[in-house]
Amino acid sequence: MNLDDSVESLKAHISNLESELNQKTQAVTQLEKSIRDLNQKVQAASENAQPTAELSELEETLKRLMTRIAMIVQGGKCLFMIHDPETHELYAGQPALGFEEGQLEDFRISESEGASGVCYASSKSVILYDTETDTREDSKAFARFGVRNGISVPLIVEKRDEETNAVIDRKTIGVIWVFNKKFGGIFIDEDVQLLDRMSRNAAAVINTASIFRRLSSEKEQLHEMTDALTAGLVMIGRNGRVLQMNSSARKIFGLEAGEVLGVRTYDQLVKDDTVREVLGKAVSEELDTNVQEEVTITGADDVTRVFQIQSTVVRNENGDMVGTAAIFSDITELKNIDKLKTAFVSTVSHELRTPMTSIKGFISTLLMDEDGTMFQHTDRMEFYGIVDKECDRLKRLIDDLLNVSRIEAGASMMPNFEEVPLHELVKKAIMIDNGSTYKKETHTLGFSIDSDVPEIIEADGDKFEQILHNLVGNSLKYSPDGGAVHLHVSKKDEDTLQFAISDHGLGMTPEFLQKFGQKFARADNRDTRSINGTGIGAFLVKSFVDIHNGEMWAHSDGLGKGTTAYFTLPIKQPEFDENAASLSSRVAG
Repeated sequence: MNLDDSVESLKAHISNLESELNQKTQAVTQLEKSIRDLNQKVQAASENAQPTAELSELEETLKRLMTRIAMIVQGGKCLFMIHDPETHELYAGQPALGFEEGQLEDFRISESEGASGVCYASSKSVILYDTETDTREDSKAFARFGVRNGISVPLIVEKRDEETNAVIDRKTIGVIWVFNKKFGGIFIDEDVQLLDRMSRNAAAVINTASIFRRLSSEKEQLHEMTDALTAGLVMIGRNGRVLQMNSSARKIFGLEAGEVLGVRTYDQLVKDDTVREVLGKAVSEELDTNVQEEVTITGADDVTRVFQIQSTVVRNENGDMVGTAAIFSDITELKNIDKLKTAFVSTVSHELRTPMTSIKGFISTLLMDEDGTMFQHTDRMEFYGIVDKECDRLKRLIDDLLNVSRIEAGASMMPNFEEVPLHELVKKAIMIDNGSTYKKETHTLGFSIDSDVPEIIEADGDKFEQILHNLVGNSLKYSPDGGAVHLHVSKKDEDTLQFAISDHGLGMTPEFLQKFGQKFARADNRDTRSINGTGIGAFLVKSFVDIHNGEMWAHSDGLGKGTTAYFTLPIKQPEFDENAASLSSRVAG
């Protein structure tokens, strides 16, 4: 070949290279425009808080972006790695081109190790010629993923002045890799320059995608936490649109999750006029201090409950109002307890006054007989007997009050477990209650014990008798028209006994059955208001049953249909030493 032919051949080769370079330059320019358009779209979506740029759409766009980058530099795989400031590591971002799903899920490399670490720390490009011979940390890992060679450039995000366009801040957020040069070739400096040019614009999109992904994750975590709150939470924007409503709030207003989605306002979702008024006041007045209101809401189940609404203004970093947060706390039980305590004080006052009035009256009468001639001996003994009985009644009431006080204060209520004669104690309790002031001539009181019930059980004899006397006494007291009261003892299973005290008295409503055994709880109807009692007897019984490692409950078919009170006791108690430490706190709790 002569010199002229060589020159012509060289010119043709140069022309081909120039043509190829022009094609790559055009592709890069077009890619840069696509990146800018995508970045503007994502930023606009973030600023307007509109869900137009869904994460899946963003990742799909990133995948197309990586495909074009790999095509321009003729690579088979593409991967970007993001810096984690908490762990000081670089982790594989998603999506990744040319890798199997989940292959890079846990892939991380220290910010100061491997070719990736060098590229990130120095903010300079790196060429990986051969993963089989390269000794750097991530080269061995890349080789396991089918990588032969690659190039990496830093992902640098620049912040520019809006007026001068001068760079005022620069931050390296990670690195981008292109692997496996096609046709068996190796990456050269020209490939590095192309990748570096594309990475400048791609970094902004990848950074936005990473922020978007992190914010989405944090938003999901926040949503899960607020959704788990027992209190209702409603977040309202300045325009009245409901931004968030957790499951407890949706339950309060009888809404499904799908009904809250979209751009509906609070006055469209909340039907209760009082609540709408409270929320409207909170949104419009923009008060920084917490505002507390109490409202009564009847739910979809026709159950009326009382809620305390606490609302406060939410402001951004500049102090501008962005919305209002309202928390709905269910205080129905607290209100009920207040009512019960008020009724309890009134009842106890009456219960204390009754025996005191009798004692005062008969003692005053006896004091009038200064010379002992006004009353016969039998009359005086009768008066003494009444005073003695009223003193016993007063002592029982005071003992009950002291026991409740000890339980609430967490004081020790430790039982004295021993072997006690079950059959004998049941017979004794029924015999004593046959002489109870609550027993009338129209009552019949009896008991039965199944043949397989053991004679001896482990229990605190005194507390066991109190359990029987209280429950049998309640059955007599709440059967003012008489009828049969029966105590039956059976085996619930091989290790447990069941006691059932049944009557044909006033019965209980389903609502009161749920309160049976609670402090101060008394059935509130016209038939029971005239019956003496403080509402603490069943609470004490439940406490005594608890420290015996048993359970207590009641059953009734409704008002006027009688009640059966049940409790269980173990035949043998667990080792006392193992349970003693927890018994007092369990009863107090």
